[in-house]
Amino acid sequence: MSLNHSEETHRNLLARVPSCTGRELREWFKALEAGPAFSRFDDRVRWLRAEHGLAHGHATAIVHEHDLRRAARSFQ
Repeated sequence: MSLNHSEETHRNLLARVPSCTGRELREWFKALEAGPAFSRFDDRVRWLRAEHGLAHGHATAIVHEHDLRRAARSFQ
């Protein structure tokens, strides 16, 4: 599974995460880091959906953004 929506859609989904889920992005990032050690993108999306009841679009956006920020940290 990969990111199947545009960068604009990704940003819009991220902006709505707090109001739709009741949690800020950094809380979701902590949940991903504390959750099972899935290496595959689609496994992490499925886990967020199953464990936390997230919509597919929000789960995908959270995992993608987490990966982007983690990669940015590794290059600094």
